[in-house]
Amino acid sequence: MIPEPVRVGVVDSHVAERGPTALRIAIGGQLRRLREKSGITREDAAEYIRGSHAKISRLELGRHAFKERDVQDLLSLYGVTEAEQRELFFGLVRRANQPGWWHRYSDLLPQWFETYLGLEGAAQTIRTFEGQLVPGLLQTEDYTRAVVAVGHKSPDSARRVELRRKRQEILDLPGGPSLWAVLDEAVLHRTIGGKAVLRDQIEHLIEMSKKLNVTIQVLPYRAGGHPAAGSSFTMLRFTERELPDIVYLEQLTSAIYLDRREDIALYREVMDQLAVRAEPPRESLALMIAAAESL
Repeated sequence: MIPEPVRVGVVDSHVAERGPTALRIAIGGQLRRLREKSGITREDAAEYIRGSHAKISRLELGRHAFKERDVQDLLSLYGVTEAEQRELFFGLVRRANQPGWWHRYSDLLPQWFETYLGLEGAAQTIRTFEGQLVPGLLQTEDYTRAVVAVGHKSPDSARRVELRRKRQEILDLPGGPSLWAVLDEAVLHRTIGGKAVLRDQIEHLIEMSKKLNVTIQVLPYRAGGHPAAGSSFTMLRFTERELPDIVYLEQLTSAIYLDRREDIALYREVMDQLAVRAEPPRESLALMIAAAESL
């Protein structure tokens, strides 16, 4: 009896719109499911493509670009033999191997931030605490221009503002990530760019808080000390169950990515505490309205 050919699962059509990192993660998940369905271990798959267990793990996590030869061999091993199915898969692989939208700004971006942009676009949930500035995904162009002017005295300022605006588009994509931001109340009173710029920025936060996929909380001064005092951080969570959460800590000239279980647990606990101490969304909205009216 001839075995029925294995069919490749469907990748959500919205995934590709979120960039090559999101697509690589989706393809990696497909490869993992095909391997598991075939009852093949990572070790056996690695031996078949003349690689290592770690290489199969990286492929299934979407951590690197794919070599078509490896994908061809793995699909054959997993029983995907229909030409149409294989070509569909290779088409996705080619799209996943293309540079991200941010590639045109690569002359402005350090490698560590290019990595973050890919992960941000691939995330299902973005949770962030900001103690100094409005998070980049929520900034107005004038506010961004003022922030950029402080750190980058160069003719590239306009492109840096454009880059941040382009980055914000993920919040409007179908199937895009949800954003949950906790802002220290100080963010609403630090006059970046002057009072008019700050007022427009706060009004923008008020409008953004009405979006279904955006939650904004304000941590008021009266909350006193808190476990994240003196720091800002972002947590990314992904749809694929195999992918661990990632904590992103940005520094002046580099960034730290944490994915160890104990680190994630600590930051998740801190984020939960901040959310509890911060005003609920409705009361946070009132604080934002009052801050805007005071300017």
